Formats: sequence, C-alpha cells, structure tokens
Amino acid sequence: FNGGGHINHSIFWKILSPKGGGLPTGDLLELIKRDYGSFDKMKEMLTQASVGVQGSGWGWLGFNPINGRLRILTCANQDPLQATTGFIPLFGIDVWEHAYYLQ
Repeated sequence: FNGGGHINHSIFWKILSPKGGGLPTGDLLELIKRDYGSFDKMKEMLTQASVGVQGSGWGWLGFNPINGRLRILTCANQDPLQATTGFIPLFGIDVWEHAYYLQ
C-alpha cells in the first residue's frame, strides 16, 4: 500500500503544473486522437471512469507497450498501474475518498 502510494504520487506530482491545461502535443495527441477520437472525448471518458471509483483509488490514462494503444483504467486504493496491469501510466487522477465528504 505505502509503496504503491509512493509510486503513484511520484507520477502525480510530476504531471501537476501551475500553468497546466490545454491540449497535449506531438505523439501523445496523435495517439489520443487515434484511440479516442479527440482529447475532449478521452478526457470525458477518463473523468467518468475516475468518478466511478468507490472510495480511494486512481483513474489512469495508460499505454499498452504490447499493442501500442492507450487505455483508460482504474486501480483501487494505492495499487500502482504498471505493476498490477502492465500498462505504463501517462496521466493519473487521484480519487481520494475524503473529497466526497460534505464537511
């Protein structure tokens, strides 16, 4: 659990940016268009998958090194994506159960 939390958050801290937002560029954008049709469609699907996580977990955009395709996946708790699925994590959303509390 703690090791997975370290792995996941090490990725998470690197993808945050005070000037973030906007479209990805280059090969990543081309892969997103190929596999999801558009960035907005991928974003919508990743959001829906992440919202569906019960309690704590992660929503991920992962890369399958075997077939070269992107896939949206979720992991429970602090399970690391690559170690549990073989997919390379590209972008993650930390779903924290406390975010659902009203107060």
